[in-house]
Amino acid sequence: MLENNWFYLAIAGALIIVALALYAGKLLMLVKQQTKQQQAAQAAHQAQMYANDVKIYDSVIIITRAMKEQQCDYSEGSWRISVLLDSLQTTNNLDQKFPAIFELYNSIKHLSILEDRKSLSKQQRMKQDVERLKLEADLSARIDEDLITLHQFAEQQKGTLT
Repeated sequence: MLENNWFYLAIAGALIIVALALYAGKLLMLVKQQTKQQQAAQAAHQAQMYANDVKIYDSVIIITRAMKEQQCDYSEGSWRISVLLDSLQTTNNLDQKFPAIFELYNSIKHLSILEDRKSLSKQQRMKQDVERLKLEADLSARIDEDLITLHQFAEQQKGTLT
Protein backbone atom coordinates (compact mmCIF):
# COMPACT_ATOMS: atom_id res chain seq x y z
CA MET A 1 0.00 0.00 0.00
CA LEU A 2 2.88 2.35 0.71
CA GLU A 3 4.10 1.72 -2.81
CA ASN A 4 0.73 2.83 -4.20
CA ASN A 5 0.93 6.06 -2.21
CA TRP A 6 4.39 6.82 -3.59
CA PHE A 7 3.12 6.10 -7.06
CA TYR A 8 0.19 8.49 -6.64
CA LEU A 9 2.43 11.12 -5.09
CA ALA A 10 4.88 10.76 -7.97
CA ILE A 11 2.07 11.18 -10.50
CA ALA A 12 0.69 14.18 -8.59
CA GLY A 13 4.18 15.71 -8.45
CA ALA A 14 4.69 15.13 -12.17
CA LEU A 15 1.31 16.76 -12.93
CA ILE A 16 2.22 19.76 -10.78
CA ILE A 17 5.57 20.09 -12.56
CA VAL A 18 3.90 19.83 -15.99
CA ALA A 19 1.28 22.40 -14.98
CA LEU A 20 3.96 24.80 -13.69
CA ALA A 21 6.02 24.28 -16.86
CA LEU A 22 2.98 25.08 -19.02
CA TYR A 23 2.22 28.16 -16.95
CA ALA A 24 5.85 29.30 -17.16
CA GLY A 25 5.77 28.78 -20.95
CA LYS A 26 2.61 30.83 -21.20
CA LEU A 27 4.18 33.62 -19.15
CA LEU A 28 7.30 33.57 -21.32
CA MET A 29 5.15 33.88 -24.44
CA LEU A 30 3.30 36.84 -22.89
CA VAL A 31 6.59 38.54 -22.01
CA LYS A 32 7.85 37.96 -25.56
CA GLN A 33 4.65 39.45 -27.04
CA GLN A 34 4.84 42.42 -24.70
CA THR A 35 8.48 43.01 -25.62
CA LYS A 36 7.58 42.96 -29.33
CA GLN A 37 4.74 45.42 -28.71
CA GLN A 38 7.04 47.73 -26.77
CA GLN A 39 9.65 47.57 -29.51
CA ALA A 40 7.02 48.33 -32.16
CA ALA A 41 5.69 51.25 -30.12
CA GLN A 42 9.20 52.55 -29.59
CA ALA A 43 9.96 52.26 -33.31
CA ALA A 44 6.73 54.10 -34.17
CA HIS A 45 7.58 56.82 -31.67
CA GLN A 46 11.10 57.12 -33.10
CA ALA A 47 9.70 57.34 -36.64
CA GLN A 48 7.28 60.05 -35.51
CA MET A 49 10.14 61.99 -33.90
CA TYR A 50 12.19 61.70 -37.09
CA ALA A 51 9.26 62.85 -39.23
CA ASN A 52 8.74 65.83 -36.92
CA ASP A 53 12.41 66.74 -37.08
CA VAL A 54 12.48 66.43 -40.89
CA LYS A 55 9.67 69.01 -41.08
CA ILE A 56 11.56 71.27 -38.72
CA TYR A 57 14.76 70.97 -40.75
CA ASP A 58 12.81 71.75 -43.93
CA SER A 59 11.52 74.92 -42.29
CA VAL A 60 14.97 75.85 -41.01
CA ILE A 61 16.42 75.43 -44.50
CA ILE A 62 13.75 77.69 -45.98
CA ILE A 63 14.26 80.36 -43.32
CA THR A 64 18.07 80.30 -43.62
CA ARG A 65 17.77 80.73 -47.41
CA ALA A 66 15.36 83.62 -46.93
CA MET A 67 17.71 85.24 -44.43
CA LYS A 68 20.71 84.79 -46.74
CA GLU A 69 18.75 86.36 -49.60
CA GLN A 70 17.56 89.15 -47.27
CA GLN A 71 13.91 88.21 -47.76
CA CYS A 72 13.59 87.83 -44.00
CA ASP A 73 15.27 90.13 -41.50
CA TYR A 74 17.67 88.70 -38.97
CA SER A 75 15.39 89.30 -35.99
CA GLU A 76 12.40 87.48 -37.38
CA GLY A 77 14.52 84.68 -38.83
CA SER A 78 16.50 84.22 -35.62
CA TRP A 79 13.27 84.15 -33.63
CA ARG A 80 11.71 81.52 -35.86
CA ILE A 81 14.88 79.40 -36.15
CA SER A 82 15.51 79.46 -32.40
CA VAL A 83 11.99 78.29 -31.63
CA LEU A 84 12.20 75.58 -34.29
CA LEU A 85 15.59 74.32 -33.15
CA ASP A 86 14.42 74.24 -29.54
CA SER A 87 11.56 71.97 -30.58
CA LEU A 88 13.80 69.35 -32.19
CA GLN A 89 13.40 65.96 -30.55
CA THR A 90 16.48 64.15 -31.79
CA THR A 91 19.11 66.87 -31.32
CA ASN A 92 19.88 69.34 -28.55
CA ASN A 93 22.45 71.94 -27.41
CA LEU A 94 22.15 73.76 -30.74
CA ASP A 95 22.39 77.12 -29.00
CA GLN A 96 26.09 76.34 -28.60
CA LYS A 97 26.52 75.46 -32.29
CA PHE A 98 24.78 78.61 -33.52
CA PRO A 99 25.45 81.16 -30.79
CA ALA A 100 24.82 84.37 -32.77
CA ILE A 101 21.32 83.31 -33.83
CA PHE A 102 20.37 82.37 -30.29
CA GLU A 103 22.02 85.47 -28.87
CA LEU A 104 19.91 87.70 -31.12
CA TYR A 105 16.77 85.75 -30.22
CA ASN A 106 17.48 85.98 -26.49
CA SER A 107 18.15 89.70 -26.86
CA ILE A 108 14.89 90.46 -28.69
CA LYS A 109 12.41 87.98 -27.25
CA HIS A 110 11.24 90.56 -24.71
CA LEU A 111 10.19 92.99 -27.47
CA SER A 112 6.51 93.36 -28.27
CA ILE A 113 5.03 91.60 -31.30
CA LEU A 114 1.67 91.37 -33.06
CA GLU A 115 -1.18 92.94 -31.08
CA ASP A 116 1.09 93.98 -28.22
CA ARG A 117 3.21 95.94 -30.69
CA LYS A 118 0.15 97.63 -32.18
CA SER A 119 -0.89 98.81 -28.73
CA LEU A 120 2.46 100.58 -28.19
CA SER A 121 2.83 104.28 -28.81
CA LYS A 122 4.75 105.33 -31.89
CA GLN A 123 7.67 106.42 -29.69
CA GLN A 124 7.80 103.04 -27.90
CA ARG A 125 7.69 101.18 -31.23
CA MET A 126 10.49 103.35 -32.57
CA LYS A 127 12.56 102.69 -29.44
CA GLN A 128 12.10 98.92 -29.83
CA ASP A 129 12.91 99.12 -33.55
CA VAL A 130 16.14 101.00 -32.82
CA GLU A 131 17.10 98.42 -30.19
CA ARG A 132 16.35 95.56 -32.59
CA LEU A 133 18.22 97.16 -35.51
CA LYS A 134 21.25 97.88 -33.33
CA LEU A 135 21.37 94.26 -32.17
CA GLU A 136 21.02 93.03 -35.76
CA ALA A 137 23.86 95.28 -36.90
CA ASP A 138 26.12 94.18 -34.05
CA LEU A 139 25.54 90.50 -34.72
CA SER A 140 25.09 90.46 -38.51
CA ALA A 141 28.57 89.17 -39.41
CA ARG A 142 28.35 86.35 -36.86
CA ILE A 143 24.78 85.53 -37.92
CA ASP A 144 25.93 85.27 -41.56
CA GLU A 145 28.51 82.69 -40.48
CA ASP A 146 25.92 80.82 -38.40
CA LEU A 147 23.53 80.78 -41.36
CA ILE A 148 26.04 79.03 -43.58
CA THR A 149 26.84 76.48 -40.90
CA LEU A 150 23.18 76.05 -39.97
CA HIS A 151 22.10 75.48 -43.56
CA GLN A 152 24.74 72.77 -43.99
CA PHE A 153 23.86 71.24 -40.62
CA ALA A 154 20.12 71.17 -41.39
CA GLU A 155 20.69 69.58 -44.81
CA GLN A 156 22.98 66.97 -43.28
CA GLN A 157 20.65 66.16 -40.37
CA LYS A 158 17.65 65.95 -42.67
CA GLY A 159 19.57 63.50 -44.86
CA THR A 160 20.35 61.26 -41.93
CA LEU A 161 16.70 61.18 -40.82
CA THR A 162 15.14 60.30 -44.17
